[in-house]
Amino acid sequence: MMEIPSIFIPEDWSFTFYEGLNRHPDSIFRDKTVAELGCGNGWISIALAEKWCPSKVYGLDINPRAVKIAWINLYLNALDDDGLPIYDGEGKTLLDRVEFYESDLLSYCRDNKIELDRIVGCIPQILNPNPEAMSKIVTENSSEEFLYSLSNYCALQGFVEDQFGLGLIARAVEEGISVIKPSGIMVFNMGGRPGQGVCERLFRRRGFRITKLWQTKIMQAADTDISALVEIEKNSRHRFEFFMDLVGDQPICARTAWAYLKSGGRISHALSVYSCQLRQPNQVKKIFEFLKDGFHEVSSSLDLSFDDDSVADEKIPFLAYLASFLKENKSNPCEPPAGCLNFRKLVAGFMKSYHHIPLTPDNVVVFPSRAVAIENALQLFSPALAIVDEHLTRHLPKQWLTSLAIEGRADCNHADGTVTVIEAPRQSDLLIELIRKLKPQVVVTGMAQFEAITSAAFENLLNVTKDVGSRLFLDISEHLELSSLPSSNGVLKYLAGKTLPSHAAILCGLVKNQVYSDLEVAFAISEDAAVYKALSQTIELLEGHTSLISQHYYGCLFHELLAFQIADRHPQQERQPAEVIPQQMIGFSDPAMSTLKAAEFFVPDSAESSIIHMDLDRSFLPVPSAVSASVFESFVRQNITDSETDVHSSIQQLVKDSYGLSADGCSEIIYGNTSLALFNKLVLCCMQEQGTLLFPLGTNGHYVSAAKFVNASTLTIPTNFGTGFRIEPKVLADTLKNVSQPWVYISGPTINPTGFLYSDNDIQELLSVCAEYGARVVIDTSFSGLEYQTDGWSQWNLEGCLSSLKRSKPSFSVVLLGELSFELTAAGHDFGFVILSDSSLAETFHSFPSLSRPHNTLKYTFKKLLGLKNQKDQHFSNLMVEQKEELKNRANHLIKTLESCGWDVAIGCGGISMLAKPTAYIGKPFKADGFDGKLDASNIREAILKATGLSINSSSWTGIPDYCRFSFALESGEFERAMGCIARFKELVLGGSGQAQMNGV
Repeated sequence: MMEIPSIFIPEDWSFTFYEGLNRHPDSIFRDKTVAELGCGNGWISIALAEKWCPSKVYGLDINPRAVKIAWINLYLNALDDDGLPIYDGEGKTLLDRVEFYESDLLSYCRDNKIELDRIVGCIPQILNPNPEAMSKIVTENSSEEFLYSLSNYCALQGFVEDQFGLGLIARAVEEGISVIKPSGIMVFNMGGRPGQGVCERLFRRRGFRITKLWQTKIMQAADTDISALVEIEKNSRHRFEFFMDLVGDQPICARTAWAYLKSGGRISHALSVYSCQLRQPNQVKKIFEFLKDGFHEVSSSLDLSFDDDSVADEKIPFLAYLASFLKENKSNPCEPPAGCLNFRKLVAGFMKSYHHIPLTPDNVVVFPSRAVAIENALQLFSPALAIVDEHLTRHLPKQWLTSLAIEGRADCNHADGTVTVIEAPRQSDLLIELIRKLKPQVVVTGMAQFEAITSAAFENLLNVTKDVGSRLFLDISEHLELSSLPSSNGVLKYLAGKTLPSHAAILCGLVKNQVYSDLEVAFAISEDAAVYKALSQTIELLEGHTSLISQHYYGCLFHELLAFQIADRHPQQERQPAEVIPQQMIGFSDPAMSTLKAAEFFVPDSAESSIIHMDLDRSFLPVPSAVSASVFESFVRQNITDSETDVHSSIQQLVKDSYGLSADGCSEIIYGNTSLALFNKLVLCCMQEQGTLLFPLGTNGHYVSAAKFVNASTLTIPTNFGTGFRIEPKVLADTLKNVSQPWVYISGPTINPTGFLYSDNDIQELLSVCAEYGARVVIDTSFSGLEYQTDGWSQWNLEGCLSSLKRSKPSFSVVLLGELSFELTAAGHDFGFVILSDSSLAETFHSFPSLSRPHNTLKYTFKKLLGLKNQKDQHFSNLMVEQKEELKNRANHLIKTLESCGWDVAIGCGGISMLAKPTAYIGKPFKADGFDGKLDASNIREAILKATGLSINSSSWTGIPDYCRFSFALESGEFERAMGCIARFKELVLGGSGQAQMNGV
């Protein structure tokens, strides 16, 4: 073997590595494609090819002189003394099997798209004490000293392992993941100086299973300076591991080793050879593809090390799915409030494949939790008396559990919203006796484990509830197993053979996952079209929607259970039809019924075409990489501390900076999945105080409909176009004069949906009037922070205003409602909060405990984003400015389009929507597929939808005569399509003679 001074001379380090390779069976390299990193003079690549006959060995080194010497050594070993090729048993020479290339780690293989079976490496693991030296460009003309240093030292690589001198190994491993085959193996020499735990964690946290092939002690090379390790110990609590000579068995730190070495002593360190294989290679590859696509900073948080294989089998596929989802969906996808269509398909698919129940996605309605599902169902039917399983009452409103209004229930009008809940034992015979005696209108129960095995108990419940005219909601949460071998379930056995009767529905809370005990999604199953439609609309009104990420998590579990199955392998057995249920069964409450008929709900895509939504309080603008990185990091991290998910102080800072409000220790901050869910709890608080909720004319239609749905007492405060639909102090005072226990709702500073602004002076005047009359004030800031036209507008100073109102009536208080996702550019990841300064109100709020709250992963995400905003991070500040600029451009484009098409626009200054009056269309006759009549501001929504597929909100939703709402925070392609639809509708209605007939459009 030829050697020159600029190349690492083979010694204990490389000899130990080769001994480790020898520990593998012969078959591990035979006929494989292998790369050796840091090949030096090539001796290991040559020896490996000679002993194990791989199909190809690529010897790679960053040192150009090393590559030349390796080629020379290859020829010296491939030819005999006469210069003739030496053939092996397969008729090949070393020249056929080995090639050497100059390469920075695996760059040669990446650039040439070479897939590897094996990667082996013996590369430097100590930081150069002179970092500037490592920044030089490597050339063949570099000095002998510099080229030799490449064998001993590495530069900072941008990995967390840099602090231990393992950054180059970390980079090699991550590069290897991208080029190694799924069944591939990596083998690395690891100096034990950082400690065995640190060395092994480098591989484990990247998703590898590891085997220690060989370990020994070697002397620390005299020409390697360990002062960089001493410096690391000085600045951290980590201690490296050295030994005094080869016989020492007690480790000493780098500082002690350095001093001992300087005094003439000799030091050694452990040296191990590790064999590593990805535990779920395809999924891990997807994760790293995502990370290298602009998310390298998340790599330091990555932790794919799991002691329990079942945890790894659940979490790694989800992380791979999440990586793909975030990579493919730059904008928030538009999903129905009833639940993501794909998730509902997966639930239905699971029921069909594993339990032979032929459900459709429409039969499945998704809720944030089981508790929310139960309360929403009871709100929908508003029974005078309900019997609820004692295990399921914990999250119901306290008032329902303490009411004794049982007598006279048969004749009561359940429009008043009064619900009395009686707790019941779970044992079916006792429960059935209660049902027969009390004759409740709704029964919500689970089943004991021993009764859930067969369908007998379920059939008895179905029969007794049918006989007394009760609705039945049966909870199977404890009995549904997300397993490829689920145990017997009597309820699902029944449904495999019989259609679910219309008076019954199945509830299931999904909490049985291996990773997050507090991550929940629930779903209800009904085969009655009226019931499942009403449940989905109830979710839309009271919750908004269920967290997409939570649905994705459980959807991934269902997908894993379905992915390997052959579809429709078993013929579906014929099911018996459900019995006809008597008419005396309780229907939806009167307030719910009238609201469901009048409100405007989400319009799902049809089989023929997709709907363009300008009728939603959501943003579909692109999600910045900073947000996606925070979301992904919240899941790849393990052992997140409470302080890392505590957003309390961050929200305090936000409201102080944005609205001048000091949310001090006397205030309570409560979080919710959506601001709409929090608002609806405030409505219940208002009802509990027997208050009246006052909405300005032009309030968000969803909020008004939600209040009416639960039968809250409401009044409208008149507003007008001339004042931008803002509340005028005098008009407010005139309205409050005749109201007892008033609750005033104010959307601001940006008014939703009009986009107009309240100035600091405006809000001070309104709060002064409210204080005079002792009103509670709900200030909804959910759509604020998106002001794009602020000339002459003054920022709020609520604290200054409130401090001047100390002598107001005791009942006066201000509640601040907010939503973080809009301003923080985190579309699709909702996070609501409410700040309560009145302790009695906070106590009432907590008496409604079914609130759906953000999971810790979302808290972690928003803690990071709030930190960027509050610390005025330049990059993140630029993102928020760009979002406002984009909204401004969209608004101007929409205004121009609407005005050119015969609409009169109420031009706002912020938010994601605006109002417009269809002046040119009112009174025009129009006929389309499914529509025939004269146009007005109430029916134009239906006409535009039928004609073009564009969905807007009509004047019925805005509450303002003749004004419709357009939401414009759409994905760019959808926005352009929407503009085309507006122009197309103009042509259909106003083109030619001004009257249009549509045929087949």
